[in-house]
Amino acid sequence: MTAFLAIGVGYLVGQINIFGFSLGVGAVLFVGLAIGAFAPKAQIIGPIGLTGLIMFLYGIGILYGRQFFEGMFGVGQKYNLLALVACLAGLAVALVLGHIFGIKIGHTLGLYAGSMTSTATLQAALDVMKNKDPSIGYSIAYPFGVIGPILCIYFMTRIVKPKFPAKAQRFHMGEISIGQAFAGKRLDVLTGNALTDIQVTMVRKDGRNLVPAPDTVLSAGDALMVIAESEEAIASAAAQLGKLEPGKLASDRADLDYIRVFVGKANVVGVPLASLPMPAGYPTHLLHVRRYDADLVPSPGLMLEFGDRVGVLTPPDRKEEIRRHFGDTVKAAAEFSYVSLGLGMVLGVLLGLIPIPIPGIGIVTLGIGGGPLIVALILGKLRRTGPLLWTMPLPANIVLRNFGLAMFLATVGVNAGQPFVRTVAESGFTMLFIGVAVLLTTVAIVLLVGHYVLRIPYDDLVGVASGATGNPAILVYSTKMAPTERPDIGYAMIFPSMTLVKVIAAQIVGLLATSGAGG
Repeated sequence: MTAFLAIGVGYLVGQINIFGFSLGVGAVLFVGLAIGAFAPKAQIIGPIGLTGLIMFLYGIGILYGRQFFEGMFGVGQKYNLLALVACLAGLAVALVLGHIFGIKIGHTLGLYAGSMTSTATLQAALDVMKNKDPSIGYSIAYPFGVIGPILCIYFMTRIVKPKFPAKAQRFHMGEISIGQAFAGKRLDVLTGNALTDIQVTMVRKDGRNLVPAPDTVLSAGDALMVIAESEEAIASAAAQLGKLEPGKLASDRADLDYIRVFVGKANVVGVPLASLPMPAGYPTHLLHVRRYDADLVPSPGLMLEFGDRVGVLTPPDRKEEIRRHFGDTVKAAAEFSYVSLGLGMVLGVLLGLIPIPIPGIGIVTLGIGGGPLIVALILGKLRRTGPLLWTMPLPANIVLRNFGLAMFLATVGVNAGQPFVRTVAESGFTMLFIGVAVLLTTVAIVLLVGHYVLRIPYDDLVGVASGATGNPAILVYSTKMAPTERPDIGYAMIFPSMTLVKVIAAQIVGLLATSGAGG
């Protein structure tokens, strides 16, 4: 009852918006602290909080696996190095100021975790310190850990005044009438020359619409329906082949009709379109993919996901077979394999238990904060292993992550309520100051060095800053300041790796501190 009371009231408080800022799921932590302070016997015992943390980290890893591994190459290496320097500098500031002001090491590690709004780092600190001190520091630093980066990005944007091109549509369609110069040419010859940037989806020949085949021989007056990611590519192809002449193909549905269906069967998910099985015995062609709010050109390497809506060209009398083939149910947006979810989480927990000896320091582990995240990143990159589909639709992923994070924050808050009140009364302002200093150090290094020294594009830069600090609310604000897809990509490249860095760093510092105290 205590856990769900904290979640319900916390989400209600988290919706309160003050000058565009709200705590969101983070408010669950503070409602939990209030409940724990007023009802100290209302402790949440057992592994419910840890289970929630595993759910959250697993969802993050599955979602960002592909982007994370792509970020290990090219500019991603530079971005990760910048974030690494910033995060370690923030930890150094926390340790130095904590030592100067006489703050206990457990509180200091919690301040660092809270400034970075990193639940995985908090759990690592709790594991190594074996007391509730990190929870207290985390709670004090958390609010500015959310609002601080948002303020920094706001002022940086006002100073830099970046310009971004209008968001371009990535799916365009056109109909090209073939001129006399290309009469007698095979379609595969054209696709290797003039049509390299576009895809042919339908051919009109002798007054009939046909599914394109490589050996189709074109005649003057034949027409091609083509798709591309830019209008310029279609215009260029039309200038070479003949002219744009809409209306010949789309209006005739006697031989081929267009149908849009939802992807709801596992056997068509996670398979490159080049290898995607299609019904045999009659011509079909996949023309279009809509994923959530984006229209995608169906390239050979694109993999379908549950909940995608695909446009298929098919004979009119075969529509029902196409629906059965793909599943065609909107419920697929919430479907995923509980088999793969369970196996993935088990592998993650087991990996987190493996001891890693570090000479002169002791034994560290990836723990609950690192093991599930690493396994999920790998599985998110693989997407499918034989019959096992590791990925899940975005709506299901969001529910899994948010519910897991809410359970973890409720547990941490309720269990730390009483000591939180005592600590705030004794040294709350000092600890708040340290948390602010840690956060500003981290964000300032990313934004200032990234912009003025490394010359990182601004939309990439705010994504790196969001990933280094961690909270999704920061990413949401970043996409408002830089309305492109790049902040999301930067966040995906940085957040997982910096989470692992913070988890390991917190354990090393805690081990050094406890061994020194023991000595």
